[in-house]
Amino acid sequence: MADGPLIVQSDRTVLLEVAHPDAETARHELAVFAELERAPEHIHTYRITRLGLWNARAAGHDADAMLQTLDKWSRFPVPASVSTDIRETVGRYGRLVIERDDEGALVLRSTDPAVLGEVSRNKRISPLLIGHPTPDSYTVDAWARGHIKQELLKIGWPAEDLAGYTPGTPHPIDLDEDGWQLRPYQRQAVESFSEGGSGVVVLPCGAGKTLVGAGAMAETRTTTLILVTNTVSARQWRDELLRRTSLTPEEIGEYSGQSKEIKPVTIATYQILTAKRGGKYAHLALLDALDWGLVLYDEVHLLPAPVFKLTADLQARRRLGLTATLVREDGREGDVFSLIGPKRFDAPWKEIEAQGFISPAACYEVRIDLPAEERLEYAAAADEERYRLAATAPAKIDVVRRLVDRHPGERVLVIGQYLDQIDELAEALNAPKITGSTPVAEREELFQAFREGQISLLVVSKVANFSVDLPEASVAVQVSGSFGSRQEEAQRLGRLLRPKQSGHTASFYTLIARDTVDQDFAQNRQRFLAEQGYAYTILDAEGIGAAAA
Repeated sequence: MADGPLIVQSDRTVLLEVAHPDAETARHELAVFAELERAPEHIHTYRITRLGLWNARAAGHDADAMLQTLDKWSRFPVPASVSTDIRETVGRYGRLVIERDDEGALVLRSTDPAVLGEVSRNKRISPLLIGHPTPDSYTVDAWARGHIKQELLKIGWPAEDLAGYTPGTPHPIDLDEDGWQLRPYQRQAVESFSEGGSGVVVLPCGAGKTLVGAGAMAETRTTTLILVTNTVSARQWRDELLRRTSLTPEEIGEYSGQSKEIKPVTIATYQILTAKRGGKYAHLALLDALDWGLVLYDEVHLLPAPVFKLTADLQARRRLGLTATLVREDGREGDVFSLIGPKRFDAPWKEIEAQGFISPAACYEVRIDLPAEERLEYAAAADEERYRLAATAPAKIDVVRRLVDRHPGERVLVIGQYLDQIDELAEALNAPKITGSTPVAEREELFQAFREGQISLLVVSKVANFSVDLPEASVAVQVSGSFGSRQEEAQRLGRLLRPKQSGHTASFYTLIARDTVDQDFAQNRQRFLAEQGYAYTILDAEGIGAAAA
């Protein structure tokens, strides 16, 4: 019997003993194809899912490699049913292929007649098939390329899309690598995307996802539509492209609530694409305004649901999704896989940290006792009110003040979910605040002042979760969050991970009201970061002084 850190169970769960000397190496290899479900102190529970296996297969990992990981690190023999299940599930990817026939028509092909017969009789798939030209293929309706991939995934037969892409209108784009160059993992990500044609690149916040996007643009050299989370992000993309590529201001357009420019490279916000007028999407013409050869999706885990439907019509165009995490709180990871593409490249956070490209970070959960009066109010509250009461507990404000005092000379972000709480924090800390109602120009001004060190403390709402470049931020204090959102936890820690000129190690604090739903939600939020190898140190608020950490 081996003494490995894993126990593989017949229900496809895998237990990881955190204290085992080989736990970190085993976790690193396991995370390629398994998803972390629970991460308490001593034993972490992973689950092997179909989508996780298919994403790993698309990224170049085969069943033999996955089973070798389990056999190598498992304390007991891997159940035969699990081995068989993994081989069969991985083997389903690519049994169906979408490609073009000699006349350019879209066809669904398989060398397995039984599989082809099964899917062709499915009541949601058969209407998308308009011909049966050969025993091993069906003709797919021209408009249905994305739709059929969604339906095939739902019934457990993910199709490999080899139907090719429109080149789009050629447009010269080169990287301007004067004094810098793509890091090895960024270049590998670009190459993996180029080989696959479409898909998702997963990199930690601060690891340079924008440069991967620029590298993909330089590879495809075509008109490009870039979809981003907000206007601040659009401006940062524009500035980075001007700094890192041969593009000029005249070649880059912004399509947002404030500007409606269409240029060879156009940066649009998700909000404008999903805006409706008279019950109809008012800006759909943007998708066909130019013959786009590449569509980039920034923060693809935040892609609004309506954009999936729009993306189903963009399957002939190359698509690149960029994200720090494929976790979606709405459970639509399968739609990302079907419509944007499978995971092409994934660099573990700790691996990038070990190479010195992102800052090391220490994570802390600070537990606070509610005073007796607030505890009674919480106990008497309706279920839907309890999280707000716990998350906005007034006792948190003094703890925030002490944590800020603990880090003199560092740049600190205080992050909250509720606007009234943000107002109270800004007043108590005598600090500027940024919320969704802060005008874009004022946001950019405050973010720039923070970058330059003119101000060292900012109170921000969730608008700062995404695509905001604050490289010298080294401390974040999360006072309240979006319930149990794992993606938000990843984004908020990500604000701190860019390497610091100051050399500070990042400190990420989450304030939790003890024995409340606040604590329950925090455990769920921490799952993704635990999967990346980050451990949370539990601190008692009473012990937080102003001494340097």
